[in-house]
Amino acid sequence: MHSNLRLPRLSWRFIPVWHRNYLVWKKLAIPSILGNLADPMLYMLGLGYGLGSLMPDVAGMPYITFLAAGTVAYSTMNAATFEVLYSSFSRMHVQRTWDAIMNAPLTLDDVMLGELTWAVAKSLLSGLAILAVIWGLGLYGNFWMTLWIIPVVALVGFCFGGLGLVMNAVSPSYDFFLYYFTLVITPMVLLCGVFFPVSQLPLPVQAVSAWLPLTHAIDLARPLVIGNVPGDIPLHVAALLVYGSIGYGVALALTRRRLLM
Repeated sequence: MHSNLRLPRLSWRFIPVWHRNYLVWKKLAIPSILGNLADPMLYMLGLGYGLGSLMPDVAGMPYITFLAAGTVAYSTMNAATFEVLYSSFSRMHVQRTWDAIMNAPLTLDDVMLGELTWAVAKSLLSGLAILAVIWGLGLYGNFWMTLWIIPVVALVGFCFGGLGLVMNAVSPSYDFFLYYFTLVITPMVLLCGVFFPVSQLPLPVQAVSAWLPLTHAIDLARPLVIGNVPGDIPLHVAALLVYGSIGYGVALALTRRRLLM
């Protein structure tokens, strides 16, 4: 039991795991990209232009710009979450890929770190695609400031990749993931400022929202889209790092118990 709770043993051996996932993904890259982009793109363009044409400026910017900034964080969260849930669960439980990998001189720590970094890479791809749409539609204030969204996207992918791996570790089947989306992901989308300012919510709900990781992600991304420097940068960065690190540590301990006992 105590060995399950030890600190992660990080090494560069995770790179072959990452590379293996990349080679598999490359065969289905176009359908994967389209699948990850369809939902956030429809929300951003449909609501942004449709609903946005009926609304005044929101938080000092056109509604489509407000929504686009939230969609960067939302899309990144979704990409990382789907990867560490459905894809990682398939490799761990259904295909038994992890068992095969650990017959080589790699440990579960290497496999899990490879999965986490691959989720970050997938989230980067998704976030960059939304950012390209923002550039293409001219929904930004300063191009050079928007480049800082790229490390923010990677940080958001790390955060939600680590959290999602916890659910992967305890899930008995794909159906179990619906609880996570219904009870965790969807409430965050509604409460953290993707579609409307958090300030419109009741004060007790605002207090809850302030603790949610997606709020920190959006508070970093939205000012950068309109060309401003975010406030409380150390707080937001630390919150995302803490959520992701704790999630990864807990996930590793639970996965050790699941696979190595």
